[in-house]
Amino acid sequence: MTNAQSHTVTMWTLVSLIIGSTIGSGIFALPQNIGSVASPGAMLIGWVIAGVGMLSIAFVFQILARRKPHLDSGVYSYVRAGLGDFIGFTSGLGYWLGSVMAQVGYATLFFSTVAYYFAPLNNRWVLAVAVSVMTWGIFIMLTRGVKQAAVMNVVTTVAKLVPILCFIVLVAFLGFSWDKFTLDFWGEGSAIPFSQQLQGIMLYTVWVFIGIEGASVYSKQAKTRKDVGRATIIGFLSVLLLLVLVSTLSYGVLTQEELAALPENSMGAVLEAVVGPWGGVFISIGLCLSVLGAYVSWQMLCAEPIVLMANDGLLPQSLGVANKAGSPFRAQLISTVVIQLFVIIFFANETSYNAMVQLATIMYLLPYIFSSLYLILLAVRGKGLNHPNAGVRFDDSGPEVSRSDNQRHLIVGAVGFVYSMWLIYAADPVYVLFGALAVVPGIIPYVWTRIANKERLFNSFEWVVVAIVIAGAIAAVVGLANGSLQL
Repeated sequence: MTNAQSHTVTMWTLVSLIIGSTIGSGIFALPQNIGSVASPGAMLIGWVIAGVGMLSIAFVFQILARRKPHLDSGVYSYVRAGLGDFIGFTSGLGYWLGSVMAQVGYATLFFSTVAYYFAPLNNRWVLAVAVSVMTWGIFIMLTRGVKQAAVMNVVTTVAKLVPILCFIVLVAFLGFSWDKFTLDFWGEGSAIPFSQQLQGIMLYTVWVFIGIEGASVYSKQAKTRKDVGRATIIGFLSVLLLLVLVSTLSYGVLTQEELAALPENSMGAVLEAVVGPWGGVFISIGLCLSVLGAYVSWQMLCAEPIVLMANDGLLPQSLGVANKAGSPFRAQLISTVVIQLFVIIFFANETSYNAMVQLATIMYLLPYIFSSLYLILLAVRGKGLNHPNAGVRFDDSGPEVSRSDNQRHLIVGAVGFVYSMWLIYAADPVYVLFGALAVVPGIIPYVWTRIANKERLFNSFEWVVVAIVIAGAIAAVVGLANGSLQL
């Protein structure tokens, strides 16, 4: 009976979970983000590449959920099982740091949109104080055990989808100009070479797809395993269609140069150019409600990787303890303090929303890269790397996999791995180096925990990863010191 009751999540529920978790703040800033780096032709080719790559990432997590149903500690658990404690920890740390940095980006976009109508927020330090107050206010709410209500989920989902759909219909029928869209279609008049345009668009496409792995999280509760695959395809194609339409239609209203000059809430600015000021207000309201809902959700979820790693013995176990209200107070406190730290760093350096997005995306890529590598290892050798230093050993049990399925899994894993690594290559090296610098402080509590538990610090493969991270961090510090690098 319990088993039957647990398989209750329908395919369309999974589809809604994917769309709800993927469509966030990024789509509202998409016209400016894409316009700042790519011509219409590069934009369309970029979406084709992103479509294939991100669909492969979504299927990596779906396949791992099916092959390793006993691993239920989030996306980081696959990496830890296959590649060992430290790589698993690095993956979880990257996902956590990406979420923390994304919080600052969400709040900045929220208040920057409000600042368009409330002038005092145009001062960056007033903006920083507003972001900080909201962050600590939500922290106090969460530590009292207040969860995001189902009603808020519904409101924020409707709040972001209705304006997006209205934008698509109004711009398509009232504002789109084919002549303007095809003007300098390949960016021949741009100072940016076509290959660099493709590189530039890549991290923005990953940012707006964060959360596409959502269906795999609920795979065990799905009515059938086939529903997970179907929901992944339907949800992914739905999200991709919305993103491509918003991007494409924007180029038919304003030129690339005009799009690049828009504020962060660029979707609102595009609609305002079509229907007048009320269009900007309409999109702004939807953006604010959507971002506020996402901010509460992600600040609550920021604590999750810390709790999971503490429970698995990779961090001090005290960090995973919940208070009387059932909230992981210490994990929430650490996340909120680090969010506050990034607020100070980003605003002191006058870091743009775009820079925050690209740095956060680099951190999110870590679990994508390592999860794809684990799937490749499973397909090739039937198990992950040997990791004798693992505090908790994972077996390589799981359902039997046919030879044809194994070959298909190898292709999916290889495409996901190559795509993720290419994204690192395509990224501005500044963000890669600063990402390495952000990871280094997190290694300290990991080492402390290993020593306290009298466990081996790193194996040979892990030492190589540590060396690469530290080298990148040193390069970032040197660059900051001599002024050659800045956020």
